[in-house]
Amino acid sequence: MAGNRMICHCKQVDYIAIRKAMIEGARTIEEIKEKTGASTSCGRCTGAIEEILASVCGCTGTSLASVVEAVKNGADTVEKVGEVTGAGTACGRCKALVQNVIDTKR
Repeated sequence: MAGNRMICHCKQVDYIAIRKAMIEGARTIEEIKEKTGASTSCGRCTGAIEEILASVCGCTGTSLASVVEAVKNGADTVEKVGEVTGAGTACGRCKALVQNVIDTKR
């Protein structure tokens, strides 16, 4: 896990706030902006936010795209997604995000 570092200094939005927004369904910069306010001032944090959005599991290096693909291919539980992608099989912190991907199919 990346730890709770400050991502958007202008709006005081940290890594955990962005991950929580993802668990609530945010998948784009615009959705992160709406939920957290990050990247709405100077924009220097946009690249870091894009990197966070692209990742589901830091422990295994599992991308959001691979989790979405696994779900589209029939993985309908966190355990099944873990079997296919490795997400959620190490520390387990990403399980809520994996479940949201299953629920929203995105």
